[in-house]
Amino acid sequence: MSHHIFDSRIIAAPMAGGASTPDFVKAVHDAGGLGFLAAGYKTVEAMQAEIRSSRALGGRFGINVFVPDPAQLPPSAALRAQLEDYRGNLRADALRYGIDIPPLRLDDNDQWPGKVELLLADPVELVSFVFGLPGTDVVRALHRAGSAVLATVTTVSEALEAAGQGVDALVVQHGSAGGHSAAFQPGATGRGHNLGDGGDGSGPGSTAELVTAVRAAVGIPLVAAGGVMDRAGVEEVLAAGAQAAQLGTAFLRTAESGARQLHKDALASPHFTRTALTRAFTGRPARALVNDFVRDHPDAPDAYPAVHHLTAPLRAAAAAAGDGERVNLWAGTGWQRARAGSVAEVVAELLG
Repeated sequence: MSHHIFDSRIIAAPMAGGASTPDFVKAVHDAGGLGFLAAGYKTVEAMQAEIRSSRALGGRFGINVFVPDPAQLPPSAALRAQLEDYRGNLRADALRYGIDIPPLRLDDNDQWPGKVELLLADPVELVSFVFGLPGTDVVRALHRAGSAVLATVTTVSEALEAAGQGVDALVVQHGSAGGHSAAFQPGATGRGHNLGDGGDGSGPGSTAELVTAVRAAVGIPLVAAGGVMDRAGVEEVLAAGAQAAQLGTAFLRTAESGARQLHKDALASPHFTRTALTRAFTGRPARALVNDFVRDHPDAPDAYPAVHHLTAPLRAAAAAAGDGERVNLWAGTGWQRARAGSVAEVVAELLG
């Protein structure tokens, strides 16, 4: 696979939950970058509709798919007990909005088999995976269908495992990245232990240092993700050995981003002064602006997506009420440099 598969050094991260719409992805392409649709949380039918919309709009794009964790399907009895305790802890939050916390849902695989089947039947040029690895058989099948495959990793060990499955490129995500951590091996940041460390939880080193370490271990193209917010940051990770930089937080406030206005406003608000990794919203470590919900629930179980389903109605009610203290305000460590304006303006500044 060519080391020029991206045709741009700027990649807009696939931001599940609504930010990465087809219109947003097209705007990134038109500005000289490469955008990825986010299949996470969507049905197969909704994923297919977004692929069709992006094709109709024209331009290159990729798509990102969540890999389910077999250990969570279903969770162990001990983890179920933790989830029931957490469900009880959420009732005080729910009372604020007059809603109920739903019963546990323990069978959600994000429609993984159907999404893989669709991508084999109706291939997308670039397919990336997060939260785990797709498996050698899936990688080979996607190659036969004509797709290039990217895996998201957070450590050298994960990079070696991913490269061993024959993927074409790696998205190397540092702990400074906003939103969910891609970590999938035991012991990686936030997996299976408390997240409170007194700092921001971003882990050792910098994004560039992680890229350098992965570059020394594998010989396939790398995309650097985590804390990159400006041209200097892009140039730093390229100098470390990445072919491109992947940015999410830098695009969240743009006019074309599908993020909620509440989220966009929070990124610009002096009320929020730091980010942290938290499992409070979804059960998987994710970097967010520290609000009351993050502070009130430091010990959420390591149980994704069961926690996601428990908090979904609460987050929706908080968003409808304009309450930024109980919604997931995903943000990387450089969030204060996120700018409003158009995607074209942001990409132009990044490309210099």
